[in-house]
Amino acid sequence: MTAPGAPPEPLVDAPSAPDEWVRALSATGVERERATARLHEMLLRVARAEVRRRGARLRISGPELDDLAHQAAADAVLAILAKIGEFRGESRFTTWAYKFVVFEVSGKIGRHFWSQPAAVLEAGDWDRLPDRFGLDPARESEWRDLVRALRRAVEQELTEHQRQVFTAVVVDGVPLDALVAKLGSSRNALYKTMFDTRRKLRASLVAHGYLHEKPGRRP
Repeated sequence: MTAPGAPPEPLVDAPSAPDEWVRALSATGVERERATARLHEMLLRVARAEVRRRGARLRISGPELDDLAHQAAADAVLAILAKIGEFRGESRFTTWAYKFVVFEVSGKIGRHFWSQPAAVLEAGDWDRLPDRFGLDPARESEWRDLVRALRRAVEQELTEHQRQVFTAVVVDGVPLDALVAKLGSSRNALYKTMFDTRRKLRASLVAHGYLHEKPGRRP
């Protein structure tokens, strides 16, 4: 049985080496059809695992979730067939193929988020921030000051792009896949933006006495 998060086990009768996959998918007639069907089955398993993992935050379930998985697998197969000549054998064929379906899942989940009426968010609902972080109601005056200071730092210290990403992800709780789809960016690019943003905000809060700098650490 495949461990959670691990690539699915190879399918019976599927090509066992990268060059066999390339040859079979580049062939014509029945051989190509069979290889394409096996590829789709393999990618559908990956897509279903990915949409289950990511769909919980978007409250997607049942037939709708499975439909997204089927769409992602089908589009990934088409993309792989179109680019089969670009595969150079520098990694396992399945590893290369999985990247296509994961990319398709990310895009489809992201677009699905913005297609829902609930995705129409207020611009920066800061009043909900303490609840989202589970802050202690008994220390309301303390964290209210911190939230106000954080908001000032966001408005004064960040670039427009950093402010947009921080507000969407942290304040409004927009899933990263959805923000990638909206901005036409990538997960890695947004991770880098959030890293730089957190560093700026922490430095500002430390400088104004709202946080204490850890010994030996630079903002």
